[in-house]
Amino acid sequence: MSPLFIALTIIVLVVLWIIFAYNGFVRLINRAKEAWADIEVQLKRRYDLVPNLVNTVKGYATHESNVFENVTRARAQAMGLPDGKAGAGNLADKSKAETQLATTLKSIFALAEAYPDLKANQNFLKLQEELADTENKIQAARRFYNTNVRDLNTRIESFPSNFIASMFHFSAMEFFQLEEVAAREPVRVNF
Repeated sequence: MSPLFIALTIIVLVVLWIIFAYNGFVRLINRAKEAWADIEVQLKRRYDLVPNLVNTVKGYATHESNVFENVTRARAQAMGLPDGKAGAGNLADKSKAETQLATTLKSIFALAEAYPDLKANQNFLKLQEELADTENKIQAARRFYNTNVRDLNTRIESFPSNFIASMFHFSAMEFFQLEEVAAREPVRVNF
């Protein structure tokens, strides 16, 4: 074999490796973005359930207005933040707001303990069930997102793909983590 053929073969192999590595990064980034979109869908579902839950509870516990105001404020704050997409630098703020919303939602369920008629209300029970289902879906979506971010970050930091990552300016993404330990537990719903 001629040295020219060997050199061309090596060049072609290096170019192919760069192409495959680049495409691998693009695939991992798109998976992480898709996973974040799944989180956003579930958070939107939670946001939509909160006003119904608050209105149902208000009918039974009208003098507990501070609880309702806290939940409404936490919902508005969480909805008002940008979605925390990769590289936006606001994922920590989004996590904090979601933690606050989960904490205030727990106060509504604690309030329900003091009102036996509310605990037996079919609307309230259905909303509790839907919210519990949504919380489980949010938890699953977070795990899926964090798995994709882990895979991307591992690839960015691993040799030799780290050369391609730096050459094309691929950067690590943030994990979606809850701020406080109590909020790491899903909202408990007791029937």
